[in-house]
Amino acid sequence: MPIRFPAPLKPGDAIAVTAFSSGVHRQLHDRLDGALETLRARGYRVVEGECLRDEKHEASAPASARLAELKRFLFDPGIRAVLPPWGGERAIELLPGLDFDALAALPPKWIAGFSDVSTLMAPLTLRAGWATLHGPNLMDLPLRDRAFGSEALLAALETGMPPAQDAHGHYWSWQEPGRRFANRVRMLGGGTGRMEGRLMGGCLDVLASLQGTPYFDLAAFKAEPAILYLENCELAPCGVLRALAGLRLSGAFDGLAGLVLGRSNGPDAGDIDALSHEGALRAALDGLPCPVVIDADIGHVPPQWSLFNGAWAALEVFGEGRARLEQRAAR
Repeated sequence: MPIRFPAPLKPGDAIAVTAFSSGVHRQLHDRLDGALETLRARGYRVVEGECLRDEKHEASAPASARLAELKRFLFDPGIRAVLPPWGGERAIELLPGLDFDALAALPPKWIAGFSDVSTLMAPLTLRAGWATLHGPNLMDLPLRDRAFGSEALLAALETGMPPAQDAHGHYWSWQEPGRRFANRVRMLGGGTGRMEGRLMGGCLDVLASLQGTPYFDLAAFKAEPAILYLENCELAPCGVLRALAGLRLSGAFDGLAGLVLGRSNGPDAGDIDALSHEGALRAALDGLPCPVVIDADIGHVPPQWSLFNGAWAALEVFGEGRARLEQRAAR
């Protein structure tokens, strides 16, 4: 299916905000308001959904309400973008209720975010042909330490494509607030490397759950060279091994031009006798014929790149901690 890219946003365009997975607790409404004000300050009309400012049973609302609101915004020609506040756990419940064939006949809208947002974005790209933007979530916009990613996200929305992005010099961990660590993006196995292809990917935790379903079938997408990127939210090393091994057994890695893995947010080995995260990668990916990049600026360990599912991308790693990602619509 040909990939279609949403047109750049202009002042006056309407952006719908709905939580089709996790909602926003009351104690975080100030942060949400700050994110919405960032959009309004850039001239956009913000349309708030009813499934947004609440959270119960790990969701903003019952699945039927979340689905109805998401469908309303996706099919409303007056809405140019649909931005969830963040991901969550339960977007998978909505997939059977979405008519991807009907969406394929409509002009694409901007859908952006990461984590459980991947559950919607992957099938929108693979089954409806909409390019979707894996990058910072809406709730990241007010955070000063996320400016690296947020600026690229806003630039993509307003120009139609993320700018060229270099590896950020440092990253920081939720588990150790206040500390910065040197970027370690690198080739698995060391050295330098380069890959080119159509980008596809998202959160490993949720996409591994979609393997074998019609919502994450990469066969047709790989008619062109393809780069698959994945990032881990909370899987421990053995969970990472199983998820990657399962995807490999399903054929998801067959014929790839490259595989890119983001920094892991999950727990690592507790002692020297336990399997480490990097050990899990090596065990799951041993003998994979395509180049593999690890610890890239993707996902739950900020800062992060914005990656456009469906864009033609070139990623070059110049050595540990040094990389550059460029994206465009045409090959």
